[in-house]
Amino acid sequence: MKITVAGLGYVGLSNAILLSQHNEVYAIDIDEKRVNMINNRRSPIIDPEIDQFLKRPELNLTATVDAKEAYTGADYIIIATPTDYDPELDYFNTSSIESVIESAREYTSDAIIVIRSTVPVGYTQRIMEKYNTDHIIFSPEFLREGHALYDNLYPSRIVVGAPAKNAMVQKKAQKFAELLKKGALKKDIAILLTNLTEAEAIKLFANTYLALRVAFFNELDTYAEVRGLDTKQIIEGVALDPRIGTHYNNPSFGYGGYCLPKDTKQLLANYKDVPNNIIGAIVEANRTRKDFIAESILKKKPKTVGIYRLTMKANSDNFRQSSVLGIMKRLKSKGIEVIIYEPFLQEELFYNSKVIKSLEEFKEMSDLIVANRYNEEISDVAYKAYTRDLYYRD
Repeated sequence: MKITVAGLGYVGLSNAILLSQHNEVYAIDIDEKRVNMINNRRSPIIDPEIDQFLKRPELNLTATVDAKEAYTGADYIIIATPTDYDPELDYFNTSSIESVIESAREYTSDAIIVIRSTVPVGYTQRIMEKYNTDHIIFSPEFLREGHALYDNLYPSRIVVGAPAKNAMVQKKAQKFAELLKKGALKKDIAILLTNLTEAEAIKLFANTYLALRVAFFNELDTYAEVRGLDTKQIIEGVALDPRIGTHYNNPSFGYGGYCLPKDTKQLLANYKDVPNNIIGAIVEANRTRKDFIAESILKKKPKTVGIYRLTMKANSDNFRQSSVLGIMKRLKSKGIEVIIYEPFLQEELFYNSKVIKSLEEFKEMSDLIVANRYNEEISDVAYKAYTRDLYYRD
């Protein structure tokens, strides 16, 4: 079976590797450098399982920039292209999905298109009508950045949505779920076959709940800091309740990354004309947390603030929508000089702030070191570090 994966970010690449264990997989991307790295079995992203699996000779995986090579003869075409949230439109930018569909249709009309990019609720049904086809299914991914292949190998569940009245496409949806299951190492995997729009809603509601949890523990931490209480003691007492649990409870400067900021805003937009309080509060809570963190830093009256790492979380190379970027913006608006230590940055400046290449020089230059996620390499200057990270794990 030939499977084509469009988009080689962490979702697309992890899917391509998973499925190439038992299928012929072509992975297409517009970035020639990324394509060459994959063909040379080097990962363009930080993910230990991807690094490991790419070296396996049994993978039947070819990366390409050639649409004809990628799409001709494909049985399934998986779309895993980015869908950034456009605040002006109050909507995901889904143009990359439609570009793939239009390109693929030049070379095949029989392939089942599997959208794995995150989309607004109701999008897949609209796109089927636009292109006059019912050969489209939606399968949300539930992957952590930095552990995307692991989460494909040990999935919490597999969800596939298909048109309710098309038995043939529903069979293809079932087959796709089985392909994902066959590539996994976990044996007992829940498979949920749903309607298209319900599958889209599952993705947005799942991520919004995770954002809610992050926001809750951040507001708990805000309360403790203002009242002079020990956050860790409170969290541990709360989290020992098995209904709450000890996961996703480490305070931060706010939720960030590829998914949570845009997915929460998109779900809120989908709530237009639907009564709600909680969904809107989650989005607002993230802004409030950043305001509070920036104000707490400003109270220390630093002249030069050093930002230790821009990445969203530990063991990551992703700056996208990182909460620390919002902190930087707020500090700079108050006239504070901001410098950055980030090994993944090659530039001399980032958002007009100096990038310091030497960690020792960075420590020396900073009056206060701000770290969304703490690391032992700044332990020698812990006396001038500001972080809300309690557990040093995520």
